[in-house]
Amino acid sequence: MSGPQLPQQVTPFQLPCPTGATRLFAVIGYPVAQVQAPALMNRLFVDRRVDAVLVPIEAAPADFPVMIEGLKRIANLDGILVTIPHKFAACDHADHLGEAARLTGSANALRREADGTWAADNFDGVGFVRGLVGAGHNPRGKTVSLVGAGGAGTSIAPALLTHGACLLVLSDVSEKRANQLAARLEAKWPGRVRVASSPAAAESDMLINATPVGLHEDDPLPFDLGAARADAVVADIIMKPAETRLLKAAVARGLRVHPGIHMLSEQIELYRQFFRIP
Repeated sequence: MSGPQLPQQVTPFQLPCPTGATRLFAVIGYPVAQVQAPALMNRLFVDRRVDAVLVPIEAAPADFPVMIEGLKRIANLDGILVTIPHKFAACDHADHLGEAARLTGSANALRREADGTWAADNFDGVGFVRGLVGAGHNPRGKTVSLVGAGGAGTSIAPALLTHGACLLVLSDVSEKRANQLAARLEAKWPGRVRVASSPAAAESDMLINATPVGLHEDDPLPFDLGAARADAVVADIIMKPAETRLLKAAVARGLRVHPGIHMLSEQIELYRQFFRIP
């Protein structure tokens, strides 16, 4: 049996030349160089023969309100994807929130409606869990340590519980943020959520990094793998680099790994439906 494998990057391809009739989509973040959505969404447009293009836009937090409101005023722009660190702020710029966005207070997709209003929802959680299940890492009945109660973690946490995780251990650099998320989850899933200063590695079937730590090669590990069980799965939401330091360290210890690209690739069909792409 072969050992754990690390993922490959999304294969780039050539886009058709846009025309004056091309519909626009954007993904906005800070930083934005790491995003993989343009490659996957633009491939979707090409495969389905839709005259549309998605482009990355970098905006610092201080500029985000002006930037997103400006994007919303572009008449031929139909949708916006949102990545770190803007997912919480994105909800303030939507007229209607879907169920996941209401529960988490964060959004990663906004859609222009026929009447000019904007709808928002969050697909990180369901996309991440679909990716886990598809790779053979079903969280049902498992103890899961989730590091990060930010935009992605806030969405992933309820999705794990919805899919049957028996215990979710939350950690975040902000204890207040972790406790706030835990309180919202506890109201719906009593007795299945715990806050800890660090992952419960010795008792966890899964250890998940839902923080931006790992975007840069010199980033420290988001958590220590020293106490991880030999049968644990280590997952990272970081998509670029695909081989994060955390995943490399896990593979070196012989642990199973789950890369971040699955979270996005599983969301593409959800985005297609949300944006009403034929």
